[in-house]
Amino acid sequence: MTWTAPAVERTPVPPTGTEAAQLRARIAHQRATLLDRCAGLNGEQLARRAIPPSTLSLLGLVRHLAEVERGWLRTTAAGEQLGYLYCATDNPDGDFDDARPADAADDFAAYHRETAAADAAIRDLALDHEGRHPITGTPYALRWIYLHLLEEYARHNGHADLLRQCVDGRTGA
Repeated sequence: MTWTAPAVERTPVPPTGTEAAQLRARIAHQRATLLDRCAGLNGEQLARRAIPPSTLSLLGLVRHLAEVERGWLRTTAAGEQLGYLYCATDNPDGDFDDARPADAADDFAAYHRETAAADAAIRDLALDHEGRHPITGTPYALRWIYLHLLEEYARHNGHADLLRQCVDGRTGA
């Protein structure tokens, strides 16, 4: 049996609430949007590179955003000492370049683990909490990191819309 990306329900962002609740809800919505663009596709479709010579694919985006969640929320904000999931000094684009159809289920599971671990790592941190980038030492407030993640997801979800349309013509709202 061929694995396919499962359907996902996107919960609307509540129009009221604290700043922290609003940011968390918007991140959750962006995460669900990415997964929605992948829903129903198999590993071959997810790994399809629509615009040669680019290595951009839906599966690569899932891998990249797992890496982003780990790097910004767990490592920078929460200070966890972690390595990369897919990238390395000698392979900085491994998240995109090494996306393989046969690994799609494992890559989706890693994405889900990373988002859950990221949420747990920052759950009790205030928006003004400052973490330090592990390479540059630059301090970043959790608020800044949330806003950066929203930018990152929004940009890549735009890519995901186009990639999905190239695979099967589906467009999303």
